[in-house]
Amino acid sequence: MKNNDFTEGAILPKLLRFMLPVLFAMFLQAMYGAVDLLIVGQFGTTADVSGVSTGSQIVLTLTNLIVSFSMGITVVVGQRIGQKRPDDAAQTIGTGLLIFAVTGAVFTVLSVAGAPALAAVMQAPEEAFDVTVSYIRICGAGFLIITAYNLLGSIFRGLGDSKTPLIAVGIACVFNIAGDLLFVAGFGMGASGAALATVLAQLVSVLISFFIIRRTKLPFEFNRSHLKIRKANAGLIIQIGTPIALQDLLVGISFLVLLAIVNSLGVTASAGIGVAEKVCAFIMLVPAAFMQSMSAFVAQNTGAGFDDRAKKALKSGIAVSFAFGVVMFLLTFFRGDLLAGIFSSQPDTVADAWDYLKAYAIDCLLTCFLFCFIGYYNGLGKTTFVMAQGICGAFLVRIPAAFLMQNIGGGSLFLIGLATPCSTVVQIIMCFAAYALFARKKPGTSQ
Repeated sequence: MKNNDFTEGAILPKLLRFMLPVLFAMFLQAMYGAVDLLIVGQFGTTADVSGVSTGSQIVLTLTNLIVSFSMGITVVVGQRIGQKRPDDAAQTIGTGLLIFAVTGAVFTVLSVAGAPALAAVMQAPEEAFDVTVSYIRICGAGFLIITAYNLLGSIFRGLGDSKTPLIAVGIACVFNIAGDLLFVAGFGMGASGAALATVLAQLVSVLISFFIIRRTKLPFEFNRSHLKIRKANAGLIIQIGTPIALQDLLVGISFLVLLAIVNSLGVTASAGIGVAEKVCAFIMLVPAAFMQSMSAFVAQNTGAGFDDRAKKALKSGIAVSFAFGVVMFLLTFFRGDLLAGIFSSQPDTVADAWDYLKAYAIDCLLTCFLFCFIGYYNGLGKTTFVMAQGICGAFLVRIPAAFLMQNIGGGSLFLIGLATPCSTVVQIIMCFAAYALFARKKPGTSQ
C-alpha cells in the first residue's frame, strides 16, 4: 500500500512509476485494436477493412462511455484511499459493480438490436454495410464482458495499482492475436472473425484477472456485503462519472460525424481513415497515459489536502508528454506513409491515411496540454467543466470545421482532419482560463 500512496515522496518519479504501467497497458490495448485491422488488412478485403474501421469506432465510442463513467469510481476510490478510509473505498467498488452490470446489459441490447441503424447513420459504404453490421453485433453480444474488462482497470487505478490492469491487457492482447490469426487468417472470417476474437480474448482476460485478484492483498477486505447500492456512493460515482461520460459520448459522436463525412467519399477513403485512426492510437499514447494517471494521482493528493502537490504533478506531466509530442509530430507528419503501410498494403489506402495523419501530427503538439489538464480536472472532481470544454470543442469547432473543409477542400482528408487540432486549441484556452479561475477561488496548500 505504501508504494501506491501518491501523497508523499518525489512527485515526478512517483508519477512516472505509476504512469509507465498505464502506458504499457494502453500500448497493448492499442495493439489489441491494431491487430484486428492489421490482420484483416492482410487477409481480408477492402470492405472488411472498412467494416472493422467503422464498426470498431462505434464499439470504441460505447466502450469509452464505460471507461469514462467508471472514472467516477477511480476518483472516489482514490480520494478514499488518500483520506485513509479503505472500507469506504470497498463500499464504493461494490456499488460501482452493480451499476456497471446494468450499464453493460443496456449496451448489449442497444448494439445488438441497433446494429443496422448504427451502420446506416455512419454512412457505411454499401460494399461494407453487412460486414459492419456483423462486426457491431458480435462485439455488442459481448458487451458485459467488455464492461467487466474495462471496469477492473478503473478500480485498480483508483487503488494506485497500475500493474494489474497491465497484466489484464497483456493477456487479452495475446489471446486476441491468436484469435485473429485463427478466425481471420485461418478460417477466412474477415471482420466477423476479428470481432469474435476481440470478445473471446477479453473473456479469457477477465477470468484470469479475477483469479489474480483473489490472490492479491487489497488494502481492505472485500466480500458480498459490499455488493450493495449505497445511495451516497452511487451519488458520488454518478456525479463525477456522468459529466465525463457525457462529454466523451458527445466528443465520440463528433468523431463519428467526421468518420461519416469521410465514409461518404467512398470505401477507399473509409479504409484510409480506419488505418489512420489505428496509427493515432499509438502516437497519442503518452499524453493519454498521463491523462489516466493524473486523475488517480491528483485524486489522492486533493483528498489528502495537498493541492500544490497536485499542481506540480500537472506541470511535470505536461513537460514530459510535450517532449514525446515533438517526436511524434516529426515522425507522423513527414513519414506517416511508413506508419500507415504497417496496416495496409493498398497504395491508395496508405496515401489517404497519410493525408489524414498530417492533421493529427499537428495535434500531437497540443494534446500534451489538453490531456494532462483533463486528467487534472477529473482528479479534482471538476468533471462538469471537463464536460463543458469537451462539448464546446466538439460541437462549436470540430464538427462545423469538418463540414466546412468537406465543402471547400475538394475531399482532402488533411483539411478535414484539421478540424481536430482546431478544436484542441479552443479546449486548451478554456483549460488555462479555468486553471486561473480555480486558483483564485481556492489557494493551494503544500506538503
